[in-house]
Amino acid sequence: MFINHNTAYELIEHYGSPLYVYDESILRNRCRELKNLLPGINCTVNYSAKANSNLEILKIILNEGLDVDAMSPGEIYIEQLAGFPVHRIFYIGNNVSAEEMKYAIEREILVSVDSLSQLELYGKINAGGAVAVRFNPGVGAGHHEKVITAGRNTKFGVQADFADQVKEIVKKYQLKLVGINQHIGSLILNEDKYIQGVKGLLQIAKQFPNLQFIDLGGGLGVPYGEGEARLDLSMLAIKLSALLKEFLQNYDNKEVVFKIEPGRYLVAECGILLGQVYSIKENYEKTYIGTDLGMNVLVRPVLYDSYHQIEVIGKKERSGPLKPVTVVGNICESGDFIAKDRLLPEIREGDLLAVLNAGAYGYVMSSNYNCRLRPGEVLMNADGSHRMIRRRDCFEDLVRHYV
Repeated sequence: MFINHNTAYELIEHYGSPLYVYDESILRNRCRELKNLLPGINCTVNYSAKANSNLEILKIILNEGLDVDAMSPGEIYIEQLAGFPVHRIFYIGNNVSAEEMKYAIEREILVSVDSLSQLELYGKINAGGAVAVRFNPGVGAGHHEKVITAGRNTKFGVQADFADQVKEIVKKYQLKLVGINQHIGSLILNEDKYIQGVKGLLQIAKQFPNLQFIDLGGGLGVPYGEGEARLDLSMLAIKLSALLKEFLQNYDNKEVVFKIEPGRYLVAECGILLGQVYSIKENYEKTYIGTDLGMNVLVRPVLYDSYHQIEVIGKKERSGPLKPVTVVGNICESGDFIAKDRLLPEIREGDLLAVLNAGAYGYVMSSNYNCRLRPGEVLMNADGSHRMIRRRDCFEDLVRHYV
């Protein structure tokens, strides 16, 4: 954990609980790791902003020289607000309306479509324009079935066998196919699955001469569990570099740009979620630790059965054996939990809990369920100071949009 015991209490006292806290230095280090992943290869990094779209996080990523992906007009809006120029934003739409496409087109932002019907729609509203197509190479991977975004059982991408139909639609509307892209899934910790997906995409790319870019996708993971091995970036770089150089030997455009689009890898480890313990309950031989960390604050454990390490921050140091406990929130749902039957040190009312690796798919998936208020977000600056980068909800926010 990147903050100490005293700082945790100081932050909660100053900003309230629960609280998302991000570390600038970790974020910058992760950006630089991926920016330098493939030396000698014409490669750019597009941050997948759906992982964490906080404005200040985006500004840091822009400052580190990365580009950005958008999954909605709202993400385009905030990315432009952060300072990303339009040529560094890539809009990867999924089952979107003509109005959404026009939002990007009018801003001269490149659009990727992920079905033949969406390519038809794009051609009708922007004949002669540049476009990218998301393919499904038939290889999927991920930590949960809900985040596997390629293969035979997913809504994403154009089936590899439909390349000829793509060409027909492109010709019909005189479109310029400038790039193809894929995304096979999330939280990949074995480089071989990623490489397998890249091989499939490169086979598709061979059918489309003179592409300006080939987007290899994201999904690079970080370890969430104790003792879990990190993704071997050096081995990934070796295998990926060899594969791309081999592809270039026989491809028309030697200047084609390869893109990668990480989200979680950049932001997960730079974020923690702090919350407070309010009750301890023994029910039918189970111990429940009641906190303000409800599923409205962090939904990943409920939605994906995700594991997050938890650190207990007591007001005083304690010793003794670890005890199995279930950490729950304050939402009126039996499924409202952060951890089940987790071995943790002694916990008392008033203690703080730190949920680690909460920087990705944390606040962005939060809600006001039960009319609970979403937490604030704080940035630990590189110089050790801290500042609020999104204020906590107030009650007025709950009714702000009523008419």
